Amino acid sequence: MKIIGVIPARYQSSRFPGKPLADICGKPMIWWVYQRARLAKQLSEVLVATDDERISEICDKHKIPCMMTSKHHRNGSERLSEVASKTDADVYVTIQGDEPLLEPETIDKVLDILFSERDIPCATLKTAYHNPVDVINGTTPKVVTDLNNDILLFTRSPVPYPKAYLNYTIYKPIGVYAFKRDILIKYSDLEMGPLERAEEIELLRLVEHGYKIRIAEVHSETIAVDTYKDLERVRKYIKENLNYER
Repeated sequence: MKIIGVIPARYQSSRFPGKPLADICGKPMIWWVYQRARLAKQLSEVLVATDDERISEICDKHKIPCMMTSKHHRNGSERLSEVASKTDADVYVTIQGDEPLLEPETIDKVLDILFSERDIPCATLKTAYHNPVDVINGTTPKVVTDLNNDILLFTRSPVPYPKAYLNYTIYKPIGVYAFKRDILIKYSDLEMGPLERAEEIELLRLVEHGYKIRIAEVHSETIAVDTYKDLERVRKYIKENLNYER
């Protein structure tokens, strides 16, 4: 079985232009993500998918496999769908390009979930929120599941609402998605629904069209770089953890 890890990377960003090329201890962020992803045991190969020549040139410089893709994709899953149409693999895994502290074990975990049942076309992961500020923050997504751990809803609202019961946990979806090839090829042809348009959470497209997404809980401490402040936190962590840097 061939499994390709894909790092979608775009240069344009309203909050952090050029984020994949941000310097972290002498190397661009995309280099750190690629090196961490290569440590996942089940991936056959890892590549970057971008629409920007500057990112492609940096990948070439650091000997990172890279594929140029359309500038018209609205999210990473559409970019991944193009990669699937041009390559021949059984499974594709989205690896977020802004997670230089990526834990390779999360990639192997999401693949274990995908392969746990034959009829699961897509799988992802979640971790519990511990900071109340993150729970009420509209920029941080939340995920709600049924009793079989299939996804009911992604939302930026703090769900569930504590009307009559307080013994629950609010979860953050982790940006590692595993797709079987058939569903990924279909993804770009599916119409964007009202929930995805409102929330801007790409896996809602599958939920709105009735496809099953299985999710599992992991304990993840990775830091996603959404702001320059996050970037400084990552730089500090790497400098203080020499074994990680090596």
